[in-house]
Amino acid sequence: MTTIRIGRRAALAAGVAALASPAVVRAQAHPIKLATLTPLTGAGGPYGPVMAKAAASVVEEVNKAGGVLGRRIVLVSEDDQTNPEAAVRAARKLIDVDKVSAIMGTWASSVTTAVAPLCWESKTFLCTVSGADSITLLPHQGFLIRTQPNSKLQVTRVGEFILSLGAKKVFTMIPQTPFTQSTFDILNQVLPKGGATHQSLIYDDKKTTYRTEVDQALRTSPDVILANGYTPDTVVLLKDLYRAGFKGKVLGFAYSINQKLVDQVGQPEVVEGVYNFAPAPAEGSSAFEKAKAASGSANPDPYTCQVYDHINLVLMAIANGKAATGEAIKENIRKATMSGGKVVDNAVDGIKEIAAGGKVDYAGASGPCDFDEKGDILDCKFRYEQIKAGKFTLVKIA
Repeated sequence: MTTIRIGRRAALAAGVAALASPAVVRAQAHPIKLATLTPLTGAGGPYGPVMAKAAASVVEEVNKAGGVLGRRIVLVSEDDQTNPEAAVRAARKLIDVDKVSAIMGTWASSVTTAVAPLCWESKTFLCTVSGADSITLLPHQGFLIRTQPNSKLQVTRVGEFILSLGAKKVFTMIPQTPFTQSTFDILNQVLPKGGATHQSLIYDDKKTTYRTEVDQALRTSPDVILANGYTPDTVVLLKDLYRAGFKGKVLGFAYSINQKLVDQVGQPEVVEGVYNFAPAPAEGSSAFEKAKAASGSANPDPYTCQVYDHINLVLMAIANGKAATGEAIKENIRKATMSGGKVVDNAVDGIKEIAAGGKVDYAGASGPCDFDEKGDILDCKFRYEQIKAGKFTLVKIA
């Protein structure tokens, strides 16, 4: 297991500042340790490195401004490998060895489900971008929030989009995941209301061909296929759908149908016309512009924007709670975004306002970061795109 200490640049910056700042000298002796646990490799590999980079950039800026509570922040980044077993090993190390107060950025729902018990048992706060409904139903005791809309919200919206395409017969093809059954249940409710039928199957995401499953799906004469896997298996599935002569519409989540998938397929005709969808970042907002700079990307993906929000929220929660423990973050995370105070788009400004005795209301790069009692965000917009001539083109944001 590889440990990447992304906070090194921040530590160097803080070391320079220490020459002029006694507070930073004290901070170096007692740093606040936080962590990202993102998929640097595996199916989520296209996203994890940029997510971790965005968090590290925020930490660097906060350290340059004097840290939090007069203490420097050290950010430790681990690779969950998009694998629950690897994620548990990494989380154990972060909690038991690094003794971090918060873990941010878990991506796959299976990873978050495996890691969450370790966090609530150790009173380590967890911020996730996973979408399975089951996650916030866990007995996490308040030690968890997620910025990703839950399965009910996401699948309801995609079901409505499928209906807007004029679909009458829909077939979902999906591997076994924590959100598989809820996807079926929600679509079975949403699609009939719009006059469409729905059938589905679960496939083995480790297979090298899905021609048998594709033939089974095509026997139902679908006009839309929801390809609901990850990038590696969706590459295989799209190729088999093309070889089978499927002429209907195909769509899937943007975390799998992305530029990496287009590049791996290598045949423009296979992906032409395919749709994807994802929660939409708050494009045009000042926080989104800061997330672009933090990630080094002109168009940061939703997960990067969400992790940018995670680190800002956690740092302001620490400032509000005047303590760097998981319990303090738990008790104060909503004070950073739902207090009705001064609107801020970054932790540096928020920490200053809190230190002056004020309240803050964080407006995030991923949108409003308002959470219900379970830790779910209350609402967000979605972005729908279609591949045309090998490029993703915007269909709508709604």
